[in-house]
Amino acid sequence: MKSKKPSRRKFLSAGAVVAGAAAGALKTGNAEAQEGAAAAPAARAAAPKKDIKELIAYGERSRFVTSLREPAEGRPSPDAFGLTFHVVTPLGESVGSITPSSLHYIAAHRGFYVPDIDPKEHRLMIHGMVDRPLILTMDEIKRFPSVTRVHFVECIGNRSTARRQTVAQTHGMTSCSEWTGVLLSTLLKECGVQKGASWFVSEGAEEVKGASSVPLDKGMEDCLVAWGQNGEPVRPQQGFPLRLIVPGFEGIYQTKYLRRIKVVDRYYMTYNDYGHLQKDPKVQALTSQLGPKSVITFPGGGHQLKGPGFYEISGLAWSGAGAVKRVDVSVDGGKTWKLAELRTPAHRMAHTRFALPWTWDGKEVDIMSRCTDDLGTVQPSRAQVAKYWGEPLTPQFNVKGADNTIQVWRIKADGSVINANFI
Repeated sequence: MKSKKPSRRKFLSAGAVVAGAAAGALKTGNAEAQEGAAAAPAARAAAPKKDIKELIAYGERSRFVTSLREPAEGRPSPDAFGLTFHVVTPLGESVGSITPSSLHYIAAHRGFYVPDIDPKEHRLMIHGMVDRPLILTMDEIKRFPSVTRVHFVECIGNRSTARRQTVAQTHGMTSCSEWTGVLLSTLLKECGVQKGASWFVSEGAEEVKGASSVPLDKGMEDCLVAWGQNGEPVRPQQGFPLRLIVPGFEGIYQTKYLRRIKVVDRYYMTYNDYGHLQKDPKVQALTSQLGPKSVITFPGGGHQLKGPGFYEISGLAWSGAGAVKRVDVSVDGGKTWKLAELRTPAHRMAHTRFALPWTWDGKEVDIMSRCTDDLGTVQPSRAQVAKYWGEPLTPQFNVKGADNTIQVWRIKADGSVINANFI
């Protein structure tokens, strides 16, 4: 049976009726919208203006975008001594997997200031158990073949506690950037590493010389001497002009303001080790390499859902041992799990964005995510970790070493979201 073509006259007539109705609605029912439109130019005029040359030279985000870093829970920054302490990334407002350089978390600086280093004067010395010690300028370093890789950086203090309620507070001491530089292995091969060498010590140019001992095998595998971050020079708060990236290791190994690498035959006790070395070898084994780990960033702690209906659960997953293989999400307190979709490429030792469509029925519910990396290691729950240590799972239980346990968010009936790990 053929369908009848609509009459052009009827169509135009119907269109006129719709248009008339729309005009009436605009005239009688949309007064608020008209007033808002009239007020918009005035609002724009009232907004602070920047010099057009300044905007052309270096752009800015919209004044309606307000994501900001904040001091980590427990200590202001700057503190009473003027020192920068931990400042966290607003992960609860993040999209994609790359952290803007301006929102990358900051760990404590070892001194009273962020070093103001002239790259023309900066030098990197490589010495110790090498055949040809080198002192390199920035121009000389940049003449070596470069690579660009995506890696996360995470402080070992990045953990959920009873007092930390928002996504930023529980997980904001991790960020992910695209780093550009020269592989450390390239520089070490240029120097000629001697037989018997097994470690290297990296030192920065801060007032208090932060230094870390790293296994030489790790240095030859994937460590990066980076001068670039997210398409521009590494920012001063992140170690300008040169930063060591040790993929998958905790943040204290990622030496900022890198000025010296010494190749040695043993582990060196350094300033950074105080408070980080552990007597218990089981704890120490859980402090260098991080993950696998994940966190739902929306809806997460501090968010407010507007009511029942469709939402997309979204979050970040990463592993210090390799790439994210899969992420599972539970919307019933861990009784059942659904496979989430990976929305960004799963680079090794990098944040990966995941998502799962979900319809909320308006009832109180606990949601959580669980990461599995390409080694097959599965992110544990707090109960599993407590059992490993032979301790009861109570709100007071403190995860030893790096905390990569599953984060539980509770969505209450009123739509508010809280940290349910300690309830």
